[in-house]
Amino acid sequence: MQAVLIDACGWAACIDAKLNIQHEMEALLGPCEWLLIPKVLEELVDLEHQRPAGKGLLLDLLRSKSTLIGEEHIGHTDDLLLEFAKEHQAATLTVDTELKRRLFEANLRVLEVKQAKYLHLVDLL
Repeated sequence: MQAVLIDACGWAACIDAKLNIQHEMEALLGPCEWLLIPKVLEELVDLEHQRPAGKGLLLDLLRSKSTLIGEEHIGHTDDLLLEFAKEHQAATLTVDTELKRRLFEANLRVLEVKQAKYLHLVDLL
């Protein structure tokens, strides 16, 4: 089973594109285990409060499907995502350009939303 770390901007991009996230991930990777770190969940809660009514981020779905990993860590979210991606050999769902660059340099898989229509796997392994 492939572990997939969820980044806030990647999740928001999937929701905005109205993707069936689980279906799209499994089409690319097979069965997946969604991993979520507390800092990303905090970012998503904050982001959801900034969005207009009716434009929620389906956080109940994310919470129900994800395994919360790690405890409250000090540091930048991207640093933590990179650390956990290495530790769990996880793909990372993100659209953050700088985070993608760092993941590529570490030869880690990246799932990204392309053209606001579908998920794309960048696999440098």
